[in-house]
Amino acid sequence: MKRLILALLLGVSHAAFAEPGLPPEALVQTALDAHPSVEAAKARIGVAEADARALKSGPHEFSVSGSYISRSVDREGRYNEYDATLSRGLRLPGKSRLDRKAGEFGISAAENRWEDAKHQAALLLSELWWGWLGANAEAAVDKQGVANLEQALAGIKRRVELRDAAQLEADQAEAALGNARLMATQSQGRVALAKARLQAQFPSMTLPETPEELPLPEIPALGFAAMRDQVIERSHEIGAAQAEADRLATLSERARRDRWADPSVGLRAFSERDGAERGAAVVVSMPIGGGHRKAVAERSASEAAAAMAELAAVRFDVQEMADGNFARASAAWDSWVRSREGMNAQVEAVLKMRRGYDLAAMDLSDLLLAERQTHDAFRAEAIARTEALRAITQIRIDSHNLWISEE
Repeated sequence: MKRLILALLLGVSHAAFAEPGLPPEALVQTALDAHPSVEAAKARIGVAEADARALKSGPHEFSVSGSYISRSVDREGRYNEYDATLSRGLRLPGKSRLDRKAGEFGISAAENRWEDAKHQAALLLSELWWGWLGANAEAAVDKQGVANLEQALAGIKRRVELRDAAQLEADQAEAALGNARLMATQSQGRVALAKARLQAQFPSMTLPETPEELPLPEIPALGFAAMRDQVIERSHEIGAAQAEADRLATLSERARRDRWADPSVGLRAFSERDGAERGAAVVVSMPIGGGHRKAVAERSASEAAAAMAELAAVRFDVQEMADGNFARASAAWDSWVRSREGMNAQVEAVLKMRRGYDLAAMDLSDLLLAERQTHDAFRAEAIARTEALRAITQIRIDSHNLWISEE
């Protein structure tokens, strides 16, 4: 029995410490790239690139216009006349540069949103992955609890046969075993649910029938404080918000300059009086801006101001996330260490209780209570271990030290 308990205490393979309990990097990258949210964000980079090309080309195109006239003049006869004009709008100085900058900022924003979509998918994968491994760890504790009570019940029944214990003790042990089996069945259901959720979100991942054992958490060599700072320094959310603010600021300046409309310049050719009169001319036209262009410029300025405020809000959110990650990881680690200490102390206590019961120095009710407390201690340790692993993985992902590019 003691070996079974020690197996739960030490049941972690040495290989798991290299990258505690996580799926292979290649498998993760394939799963993240195949997630629909990431694919959608990547497709929007193509949208931004097309928008940038359109902005670079400008809004103006060549325009062709013409007319044919059949004119009749008294005492002279009928004349065929025509004219044709080829013209194109020209952007005033500075507008072309602003259009190119706006396109570049748009691409940068889309690329940062793609990286952030991958980041969010990685957080989802981490949450579901540790949920599966954690549920399996709790199920293993419940299964071991059933095995412990089955062994205890067999010993009690033997004592009843030898008239060394009352039938009531066997009944009490049977009831405790029934409750343990119920918990084991429920925990197995939670394992199946956790696996189904993981497989539904990341169908490209081939999952084993049962996950590996929950590893022991480790504090990264870099430390939680340094990773908290990296969460802010490497944030793609801030990068996307900054690029979007720059894009809208550029478009605001572009709209301000567009209050002076672009001129159109063209070449006109004409023929009159059946070709008796022919000529060519340069034509120029320019719209006269009014209230509409002013309103558009004011709207663009307001959009740019809103984007700057949203950038500040994103910085607040990322700062909150970084501080929260640090606090969560530190607290989860401390909680797991305390749960481990409590579990070890409870193991020593229950072993003494078993020896005392075997020597008829303890009542069965005391032993069953100790068994239940031991089971609860192992469960609490498994839950705390899962939370510590989940929190450490989250701060590693948010700081781009796991699964996400450092750039």
